[in-house]
Amino acid sequence: MDRRKLLLLGPALALAPLLATHAAAPPSLMLADVYRRGMPLADYWVSEKYDGVRGYWDGKQLWTRGGALVVAPAWFTATLPNVPMDGELWAGRGRFAKTVSIIRSQTPDDTAWREIRFMVFDLPAEAGDFTTRLAALRRLLPSPAAPWAVAVPQLRASTHEDLQALLDKTVRMGGEGLMLHRGSSTYRAERSADLLKVKPFDEADARVLAQLPGQGRHAKRMGALLVETPEGKRFKLGGGFSDAQRAHPPAIGSWVSYRYTGTTGSGLPRFARFLRVRDDLASS
Repeated sequence: MDRRKLLLLGPALALAPLLATHAAAPPSLMLADVYRRGMPLADYWVSEKYDGVRGYWDGKQLWTRGGALVVAPAWFTATLPNVPMDGELWAGRGRFAKTVSIIRSQTPDDTAWREIRFMVFDLPAEAGDFTTRLAALRRLLPSPAAPWAVAVPQLRASTHEDLQALLDKTVRMGGEGLMLHRGSSTYRAERSADLLKVKPFDEADARVLAQLPGQGRHAKRMGALLVETPEGKRFKLGGGFSDAQRAHPPAIGSWVSYRYTGTTGSGLPRFARFLRVRDDLASS
């Protein structure tokens, strides 16, 4: 397998600490493209974008996006409906690191797992378009036997201005952004405009290749990271780090998230700034 394919599979290999014996082929999931102003909204449903760990319930077991088995307490999975469900394992707004810590543990902590909700947004095996699947999901959940499994609230989109107002409100409440599901779409395991993410800024992930030394006030500390995107583009990521993060920078081979504003003519991110280490993605 060539280097680019390995990079593209990086996020799909999922939670690095999970044992190899608990790995399987990544589930075939619908992936999101990015919303751009001017896209027609009439056929879309809108929901909050939950900042958690993608979870796929195959009817018997719970998996990450990358095919790692989630070792949840027996009570969490025993009463889930025996139909495939696609969603997000989530511990609340602004608690991504906490969510990852809980999900990645090979010895599930009952008390910690009581904080996790399985925010279900689709039924991959259900026939019909998304609007039809959504109706089926609303009939399926909530379930008194598993109140931690929640059907994600969905609203109809209308105009870009209405969408922007909802985005602003969600971000003010601590949310990460919005998701758009095309009502007429079938469930296809690919990245397309049938599923769109809407955020107040562009965000992406990259793998750390090197820690570059700093100068001036950052002498003897990390000045920037040399990173590489899944598409093979390399650039220096030097903004957004705290002094503590510069003293103890993300490890080589780890994945980080960064925010940016558009791209250059060569496809590199403009005004890229570090956001966080992605412990839920595989190191290499």
